[in-house]
Amino acid sequence: MTIPVLSQEATAQAAGQTNAPETDAPVTAPLAQRARRRHPWDLYLAILVVALAVLCAVVPSIFAPGDPLTGTPADKLLPPSAAHWFGTDTLGRDLFGRVVHGAVHSLSGALIAVTVGLALGTLLGAIAGALGGVIDDILMRVVDVLLAIPGLLLSLSVIILLGFGTVNAAIAVGLGSVAAFARLMRAEVARVRRTEFVEAAYGSGATFLAVLWRHVLPNSLTPIVALAALQFGTAILAISTLGFLGYGAPPPTPEWGLLIAEGRNYVGTAWWLTALPGLVVVAVVLSANRISHRIGRDAR
Repeated sequence: MTIPVLSQEATAQAAGQTNAPETDAPVTAPLAQRARRRHPWDLYLAILVVALAVLCAVVPSIFAPGDPLTGTPADKLLPPSAAHWFGTDTLGRDLFGRVVHGAVHSLSGALIAVTVGLALGTLLGAIAGALGGVIDDILMRVVDVLLAIPGLLLSLSVIILLGFGTVNAAIAVGLGSVAAFARLMRAEVARVRRTEFVEAAYGSGATFLAVLWRHVLPNSLTPIVALAALQFGTAILAISTLGFLGYGAPPPTPEWGLLIAEGRNYVGTAWWLTALPGLVVVAVVLSANRISHRIGRDAR
Protein backbone atom coordinates (compact mmCIF):
# COMPACT_ATOMS: atom_id res chain seq x y z
CA MET A 1 0.00 0.00 0.00
CA THR A 2 1.50 3.24 -1.13
CA ILE A 3 0.99 6.43 0.90
CA PRO A 4 0.56 9.52 -1.29
CA VAL A 5 3.10 12.21 -0.53
CA LEU A 6 1.75 15.69 -0.74
CA SER A 7 3.89 18.58 -1.74
CA GLN A 8 4.54 21.44 0.66
CA GLU A 9 2.17 23.75 -1.23
CA ALA A 10 -0.61 21.16 -1.27
CA THR A 11 -0.13 20.49 2.44
CA ALA A 12 -0.45 24.19 3.22
CA GLN A 13 -3.61 24.47 1.12
CA ALA A 14 -5.10 21.40 2.76
CA ALA A 15 -4.47 22.84 6.20
CA GLY A 16 -6.10 26.11 5.17
CA GLN A 17 -2.91 28.11 5.65
CA THR A 18 -2.95 30.93 3.14
CA ASN A 19 -0.38 33.66 3.54
CA ALA A 20 -2.09 36.45 1.54
CA PRO A 21 -4.80 37.39 4.05
CA GLU A 22 -2.33 37.14 6.96
CA THR A 23 0.12 39.55 5.38
CA ASP A 24 -2.30 42.06 3.84
CA ALA A 25 -4.96 42.57 6.51
CA PRO A 26 -2.77 43.19 9.57
CA VAL A 27 -0.39 45.48 7.67
CA THR A 28 -2.88 47.71 5.85
CA ALA A 29 -4.73 48.93 8.94
CA PRO A 30 -1.61 49.97 10.91
CA LEU A 31 -0.27 51.80 7.86
CA ALA A 32 -3.49 53.80 7.55
CA GLN A 33 -3.47 54.57 11.26
CA ARG A 34 0.15 55.68 11.10
CA ALA A 35 -0.62 57.94 8.13
CA ARG A 36 -3.49 59.58 10.02
CA ARG A 37 -1.28 60.08 13.06
CA ARG A 38 1.57 61.44 10.98
CA HIS A 39 -0.62 63.81 8.94
CA PRO A 40 -3.65 64.92 11.03
CA TRP A 41 -5.05 67.25 8.40
CA ASP A 42 -8.13 67.98 10.46
CA LEU A 43 -5.89 69.22 13.28
CA TYR A 44 -3.94 71.45 10.89
CA LEU A 45 -7.21 72.85 9.54
CA ALA A 46 -8.47 73.50 13.08
CA ILE A 47 -5.29 75.37 13.97
CA LEU A 48 -5.60 77.42 10.78
CA VAL A 49 -9.21 78.38 11.55
CA VAL A 50 -8.39 79.42 15.12
CA ALA A 51 -5.31 81.34 13.94
CA LEU A 52 -7.40 83.25 11.38
CA ALA A 53 -9.99 84.08 14.04
CA VAL A 54 -7.26 85.39 16.35
CA LEU A 55 -5.79 87.49 13.54
CA CYS A 56 -9.22 88.94 12.82
CA ALA A 57 -9.51 89.88 16.48
CA VAL A 58 -6.03 91.42 16.69
CA VAL A 59 -5.76 93.18 13.30
CA PRO A 60 -9.26 93.27 11.75
CA SER A 61 -8.32 96.10 9.37
CA ILE A 62 -6.18 93.70 7.33
CA PHE A 63 -9.19 91.57 6.39
CA ALA A 64 -11.90 94.27 6.45
CA PRO A 65 -10.55 97.83 6.25
CA GLY A 66 -13.98 99.51 6.20
CA ASP A 67 -16.04 100.80 9.11
CA PRO A 68 -18.32 98.02 10.40
CA LEU A 69 -20.79 100.51 11.92
CA THR A 70 -21.59 102.52 8.77
CA GLY A 71 -23.17 101.40 5.53
CA THR A 72 -24.90 102.49 2.37
CA PRO A 73 -28.72 102.28 2.61
CA ALA A 74 -28.97 101.83 -1.15
CA ASP A 75 -26.97 98.59 -0.85
CA LYS A 76 -29.10 96.95 1.81
CA LEU A 77 -29.81 93.21 1.77
CA LEU A 78 -27.46 92.45 -1.09
CA PRO A 79 -26.63 88.72 -1.46
CA PRO A 80 -23.05 87.45 -1.17
CA SER A 81 -20.88 88.55 -4.09
CA ALA A 82 -17.31 89.49 -4.96
CA ALA A 83 -17.89 93.00 -3.60
CA HIS A 84 -19.53 91.79 -0.38
CA TRP A 85 -18.42 88.27 0.50
CA PHE A 86 -21.11 87.78 3.15
CA GLY A 87 -23.65 90.17 1.61
CA THR A 88 -25.04 93.24 3.36
CA ASP A 89 -27.51 93.76 6.20
CA THR A 90 -30.65 95.86 6.47
CA LEU A 91 -28.64 99.10 6.75
CA GLY A 92 -26.31 98.35 3.86
CA ARG A 93 -23.35 97.43 6.08
CA ASP A 94 -20.89 94.83 4.82
CA LEU A 95 -21.60 91.66 6.80
CA PHE A 96 -18.14 90.19 6.29
CA GLY A 97 -16.57 93.31 7.80
CA ARG A 98 -18.92 93.13 10.76
CA VAL A 99 -18.08 89.45 11.33
CA VAL A 100 -14.34 90.21 11.16
CA HIS A 101 -14.58 93.17 13.55
CA GLY A 102 -16.87 91.16 15.83
CA ALA A 103 -14.18 88.54 16.40
CA VAL A 104 -12.51 90.72 19.04
CA HIS A 105 -15.69 90.85 21.12
CA SER A 106 -16.45 87.13 20.97
CA LEU A 107 -12.87 85.89 21.38
CA SER A 108 -11.95 88.34 24.13
CA GLY A 109 -15.14 87.43 25.96
CA ALA A 110 -14.31 83.73 25.65
CA LEU A 111 -10.78 84.40 26.93
CA ILE A 112 -12.14 86.25 29.97
CA ALA A 113 -14.61 83.43 30.64
CA VAL A 114 -11.92 80.75 30.47
CA THR A 115 -9.61 82.80 32.68
CA VAL A 116 -12.29 83.25 35.34
CA GLY A 117 -13.27 79.58 35.32
CA LEU A 118 -9.65 78.40 35.21
CA ALA A 119 -8.47 80.62 38.07
CA LEU A 120 -11.35 80.03 40.47
CA GLY A 121 -11.90 76.37 39.60
CA THR A 122 -8.22 75.46 39.79
CA LEU A 123 -7.88 77.21 43.15
CA LEU A 124 -10.90 75.46 44.65
CA GLY A 125 -9.91 72.07 43.25
CA ALA A 126 -6.32 72.37 44.44
CA ILE A 127 -7.39 73.32 47.96
CA ALA A 128 -9.94 70.50 48.14
CA GLY A 129 -7.58 67.87 46.75
CA ALA A 130 -4.56 68.95 48.81
CA LEU A 131 -6.23 69.39 52.21
CA GLY A 132 -8.98 66.78 52.04
CA GLY A 133 -11.19 66.06 55.01
CA VAL A 134 -13.94 68.47 55.99
CA ILE A 135 -12.69 71.24 53.70
CA ASP A 136 -12.82 68.88 50.74
CA ASP A 137 -16.38 67.87 51.60
CA ILE A 138 -17.56 71.48 51.94
CA LEU A 139 -15.97 72.69 48.72
CA MET A 140 -17.20 69.72 46.73
CA ARG A 141 -20.74 70.20 47.99
CA VAL A 142 -20.57 73.79 46.75
CA VAL A 143 -19.35 72.50 43.40
CA ASP A 144 -22.22 70.00 43.30
CA VAL A 145 -24.68 72.84 43.80
CA LEU A 146 -23.11 74.73 40.89
CA LEU A 147 -23.34 71.62 38.71
CA ALA A 148 -27.01 71.20 39.59
CA ILE A 149 -27.85 74.64 38.15
CA PRO A 150 -28.14 74.76 34.33
CA GLY A 151 -25.32 76.79 32.83
CA LEU A 152 -27.55 79.19 30.91
CA LEU A 153 -29.72 79.85 33.97
CA LEU A 154 -26.65 80.52 36.10
CA SER A 155 -25.23 82.88 33.48
CA LEU A 156 -28.51 84.80 33.20
CA SER A 157 -28.69 85.14 36.98
CA VAL A 158 -25.17 86.58 37.12
CA ILE A 159 -25.86 88.96 34.25
CA ILE A 160 -28.97 90.27 36.02
CA LEU A 161 -26.75 91.10 39.01
CA LEU A 162 -23.83 92.56 37.03
CA GLY A 163 -25.66 94.14 34.10
CA PHE A 164 -25.51 93.66 30.34
CA GLY A 165 -22.36 93.76 28.23
CA THR A 166 -19.74 91.47 26.74
CA VAL A 167 -17.46 91.55 29.81
CA ASN A 168 -20.30 90.81 32.22
CA ALA A 169 -21.54 88.02 29.97
CA ALA A 170 -18.00 86.58 29.89
CA ILE A 171 -17.76 86.68 33.69
CA ALA A 172 -21.11 84.95 33.94
CA VAL A 173 -20.05 82.20 31.55
CA GLY A 174 -16.76 81.84 33.43
CA LEU A 175 -18.53 81.38 36.75
CA GLY A 176 -20.62 78.68 35.16
CA SER A 177 -17.47 76.71 34.25
CA VAL A 178 -15.86 76.90 37.71
CA ALA A 179 -17.38 73.58 38.79
CA ALA A 180 -15.89 71.64 35.86
CA PHE A 181 -12.40 72.98 36.51
CA ALA A 182 -12.70 72.40 40.26
CA ARG A 183 -13.75 68.76 39.98
CA LEU A 184 -11.03 67.92 37.46
CA MET A 185 -8.32 69.71 39.43
CA ARG A 186 -9.38 68.05 42.68
CA ALA A 187 -9.25 64.60 41.05
CA GLU A 188 -5.81 65.24 39.54
CA VAL A 189 -4.33 66.58 42.78
CA ALA A 190 -5.69 63.61 44.71
CA ARG A 191 -4.21 61.23 42.13
CA VAL A 192 -0.77 62.84 42.10
CA ARG A 193 -0.64 62.94 45.91
CA ARG A 194 -0.70 59.13 46.01
CA THR A 195 2.22 58.65 43.62
CA GLU A 196 5.58 57.30 44.74
CA PHE A 197 7.66 60.36 43.87
CA VAL A 198 5.46 62.55 46.07
CA GLU A 199 5.89 60.14 48.97
CA ALA A 200 9.62 60.15 48.31
CA ALA A 201 9.62 63.94 48.44
CA TYR A 202 7.94 63.84 51.84
CA GLY A 203 10.44 61.22 52.96
CA SER A 204 13.34 63.46 52.00
CA GLY A 205 12.11 66.13 54.40
CA ALA A 206 10.22 68.46 52.04
CA THR A 207 7.39 70.53 53.49
CA PHE A 208 3.76 70.28 52.45
CA LEU A 209 3.76 73.57 50.53
CA ALA A 210 7.04 72.75 48.80
CA VAL A 211 5.76 69.37 47.61
CA LEU A 212 2.47 70.91 46.51
CA TRP A 213 4.18 73.67 44.53
CA ARG A 214 7.06 71.68 42.99
CA HIS A 215 5.54 68.27 42.41
CA VAL A 216 1.77 68.07 42.77
CA LEU A 217 0.55 71.15 40.90
CA PRO A 218 2.90 70.91 37.85
CA ASN A 219 1.88 67.26 37.32
CA SER A 220 -1.82 68.06 37.65
CA LEU A 221 -2.17 70.92 35.15
CA THR A 222 -1.97 69.09 31.80
CA PRO A 223 -5.61 67.88 31.83
CA ILE A 224 -6.62 71.35 33.03
CA VAL A 225 -5.02 72.88 29.93
CA ALA A 226 -6.97 70.49 27.71
CA LEU A 227 -10.19 71.41 29.51
CA ALA A 228 -9.38 75.12 29.13
CA ALA A 229 -9.04 74.68 25.37
CA LEU A 230 -12.37 72.84 25.30
CA GLN A 231 -14.02 75.51 27.44
CA PHE A 232 -12.74 78.21 25.07
CA GLY A 233 -14.93 76.87 22.29
CA THR A 234 -17.82 76.34 24.68
CA ALA A 235 -17.43 79.91 25.96
CA ILE A 236 -17.64 81.31 22.42
CA LEU A 237 -20.88 79.42 21.90
CA ALA A 238 -22.28 80.50 25.30
CA ILE A 239 -21.41 84.17 24.79
CA SER A 240 -22.94 84.08 21.31
CA THR A 241 -26.07 82.54 22.83
CA LEU A 242 -26.32 85.32 25.40
CA GLY A 243 -25.75 87.90 22.68
CA PHE A 244 -28.49 86.29 20.58
CA LEU A 245 -30.87 86.56 23.54
CA GLY A 246 -29.98 90.23 24.01
CA TYR A 247 -27.91 89.87 27.20
CA GLY A 248 -24.54 90.55 25.60
CA ALA A 249 -23.13 93.52 23.76
CA PRO A 250 -25.68 96.21 22.84
CA PRO A 251 -26.36 97.20 19.19
CA PRO A 252 -24.70 98.21 16.91
CA THR A 253 -21.73 96.27 18.32
CA PRO A 254 -20.74 93.62 15.75
CA GLU A 255 -20.77 90.70 18.17
CA TRP A 256 -21.33 87.29 16.58
CA GLY A 257 -24.41 86.32 18.57
CA LEU A 258 -25.95 89.74 18.04
CA LEU A 259 -25.31 89.54 14.30
CA ILE A 260 -27.26 86.28 14.14
CA ALA A 261 -30.06 87.81 16.20
CA GLU A 262 -30.32 90.84 13.91
CA GLY A 263 -30.91 88.63 10.88
CA ARG A 264 -33.43 86.21 12.36
CA ASN A 265 -36.37 88.23 11.00
CA TYR A 266 -35.02 87.94 7.45
CA VAL A 267 -34.32 84.21 7.27
CA GLY A 268 -36.75 83.73 4.39
CA THR A 269 -35.50 86.65 2.27
CA ALA A 270 -31.88 87.16 3.38
CA TRP A 271 -30.59 83.81 4.63
CA TRP A 272 -26.97 85.00 4.69
CA LEU A 273 -27.60 87.31 7.65
CA THR A 274 -27.92 84.33 10.00
CA ALA A 275 -26.33 81.44 8.10
CA LEU A 276 -22.88 82.89 7.42
CA PRO A 277 -22.16 84.30 10.91
CA GLY A 278 -23.53 81.07 12.34
CA LEU A 279 -21.15 79.02 10.18
CA VAL A 280 -18.25 81.13 11.43
CA VAL A 281 -19.22 80.42 15.04
CA VAL A 282 -19.57 76.70 14.31
CA ALA A 283 -16.19 76.55 12.54
CA VAL A 284 -14.32 78.29 15.38
CA VAL A 285 -16.01 76.21 18.10
CA LEU A 286 -15.38 72.89 16.34
CA SER A 287 -11.77 73.87 15.67
CA ALA A 288 -11.17 74.75 19.31
CA ASN A 289 -12.73 71.43 20.36
CA ARG A 290 -10.50 69.51 17.93
CA ILE A 291 -7.38 71.17 19.35
CA SER A 292 -8.49 70.41 22.90
CA HIS A 293 -9.03 66.73 22.04
CA ARG A 294 -5.48 66.52 20.67
CA ILE A 295 -4.09 68.16 23.81
CA GLY A 296 -6.07 65.74 25.97
CA ARG A 297 -4.85 62.71 23.99
CA ASP A 298 -1.23 63.82 24.25
CA ALA A 299 -1.69 64.26 28.00
CA ARG A 300 -2.57 60.58 28.49
